[in-house]
Amino acid sequence: MEKSNVYFTSFKATGQENLLQKLHRLMKTAGFEEIDFREKYAAIKIHFGEYGNLAFLRPNYARVVADYVKELGGKPFLTDCNTLYVGSRKNALDHLETAYINGFSPYQIGCHVIIGDGLKGTDEALVPIDGEYVKEAKIGQAIMDADVLISLTHFKGHEMAGFGGALKNLGMGCGSRAGKMEQHCDGKPSVNDSACVGCGACQKICAHDAPEIAKGKAVIDHGKCVGCGRCLAVCPQDAIAADFHDSLAVLNCKIAEYSYAVCKDRPCFHVSLICDVSPNCDCHAENDIPIIPDVGMLASFDPVALDQACADLCNKMEPIENSVLDKNIKELHDDNDHDHFHMTHPDTEWKSCIAHAVKIGLGTDRYELVQI
Repeated sequence: MEKSNVYFTSFKATGQENLLQKLHRLMKTAGFEEIDFREKYAAIKIHFGEYGNLAFLRPNYARVVADYVKELGGKPFLTDCNTLYVGSRKNALDHLETAYINGFSPYQIGCHVIIGDGLKGTDEALVPIDGEYVKEAKIGQAIMDADVLISLTHFKGHEMAGFGGALKNLGMGCGSRAGKMEQHCDGKPSVNDSACVGCGACQKICAHDAPEIAKGKAVIDHGKCVGCGRCLAVCPQDAIAADFHDSLAVLNCKIAEYSYAVCKDRPCFHVSLICDVSPNCDCHAENDIPIIPDVGMLASFDPVALDQACADLCNKMEPIENSVLDKNIKELHDDNDHDHFHMTHPDTEWKSCIAHAVKIGLGTDRYELVQI
């Protein structure tokens, strides 16, 4: 496969061009206007940030993308899907409230915000891909209804995937609650006995009679459970959670296959900003100091090449003193390991996601970095 073009610009600005104008120029140079947006619905996939986290992308960047889509005749909307874990984004109402608090209101960003998988995380489209790990991806319905998909990604570290780049934003981020369970495990939740009060809410919502109340506690029969995730949404005690038992390499392969499902058969464009590179995901209700200095903004039609380019640029940076990365390097006495994301989370295997994405034809890890 030929190299993909990945366009790059730094965060340096001048009196003649601010960063928002620079982002617009980056996207234009990368070929954004080659996409036919006229009267097309354009989903802009972004992470709104957990309440309490301050590392997420500023809404101003999303405004640039939304305005550009409208300039080209399209109908943009910002979107993300509900979370699998307990937090401020586990249903559409809390999710929207968090998005608005963090500055992603329609009045700030110039377009509407739609939670891709609906009120309780169960509005999903089943996308057949017949992958090695995933046969039928479960993607938020509103995201699959869009004619064009744009990923606007905050590139940062991640405690399970190694880093959160375009593929993580697309694959895990666009999965419905059941889709997220499938990626993390075999798709079957379990009950925490100490938190369960035996109220029966899970039993009432389940269409397959999987939950049973025994001795005042709920128990889920995995033989009957189909992994729809409805019980997670209705449990008032947050006593139901997915079992995270797949290897991290398999997790990354599933993320690649879900990304393929999201992107196939429609125009896609990808933007990643390497700034405030926190060690963990923006799903955390806090953020530690960045592990490296800000790098720049990148754009490409190829999400695989984009992730590889972002990782390579990050790995050329010096660690920030007293960051998680800096402390791990000193504690492990390994100055020769220049993979910053592996050093930040030594158990992670981010390269497996890139390799599998190349294998299934989503893109290439070979790229030409075009600086503007």
